[in-house]
Amino acid sequence: MSRPVRRGREGQTRGLFMALPPIVLIALFIGFPIVLAFLFSLGYTGGLNRTIALIGQNVHHANGGTPTAGAYSDLFSDQRFLGDLVVTVVVTLVSTTVVILLATTIGLYLKCRGGILGKVLSALAVIPLFIPVVIASWAILGFYSADGFLRSVAAQFGVEFPIWSFTMVTVIIGSVWTSLPFATLLVSSGLQAVPQAMIDAARDAGASFVRVVTSVLVPMAGVPIVIATTFTAIGTLGSFTVPYFTGPNSPNMLGVDMSNYFSAFNQPQQSVVMAFVVFAIASGIAAVYVWANFRSAKESGAV
Repeated sequence: MSRPVRRGREGQTRGLFMALPPIVLIALFIGFPIVLAFLFSLGYTGGLNRTIALIGQNVHHANGGTPTAGAYSDLFSDQRFLGDLVVTVVVTLVSTTVVILLATTIGLYLKCRGGILGKVLSALAVIPLFIPVVIASWAILGFYSADGFLRSVAAQFGVEFPIWSFTMVTVIIGSVWTSLPFATLLVSSGLQAVPQAMIDAARDAGASFVRVVTSVLVPMAGVPIVIATTFTAIGTLGSFTVPYFTGPNSPNMLGVDMSNYFSAFNQPQQSVVMAFVVFAIASGIAAVYVWANFRSAKESGAV
């Protein structure tokens, strides 16, 4: 075997051993529990799942080695779960759409206009990064409550402002608040990376501002926008703090339902099934993220 080939294989082996510790940690503390939870959802209640199966209520057991879908059947025949699933998807779609529209608008203003107003907008969009989600949730709840700021101001003019506290409206507002900073940073950086020469060329060719945005800026910043969209959607889909503090008791998002089924209702198997439903939806969103990263790497010549 030639010396270059031997050195190449030694380098590969060394690289494998250097990457092995984090891989082993992820496998032990994330991968293994996921496998256990999935087996538990299919009725395998022995081994490490034995204790939780003995404590929990309404636990479905596998018939020997044959898995059971009883827990899945229970949930998907439960109208409450189906309603909460629909609410979770709707809140995720609405919140993600609003976040990306706001982030893109701020990024476009910074790219095309800039100035003091653009800096103020970008600074305001990043402020939620420095405010804990719990404090922000309580502030949003009080702001839109029956005796909150908006109703108090509207009452001075004889207007009765609607009460939005403990509704899905405040959940959407809270989700937008917590997701906007990261999306703004990512989308703005993508738009700033578009070469000014291409914008000037489009303008010289007679393109209007709308045409420049739709044909040059947004397509060239498409990958960062897609990545921001996937991160926002996944974060909203699995959120707990905002819907727990600001949302109604029913319907509510699945993040809160998982906690309720696990602790309040003592139905751990059903809560695990909910987790895998959320995981399945998030995996579909993550596939878009992987595609965007692959496309970005391909465009840069890394692939």
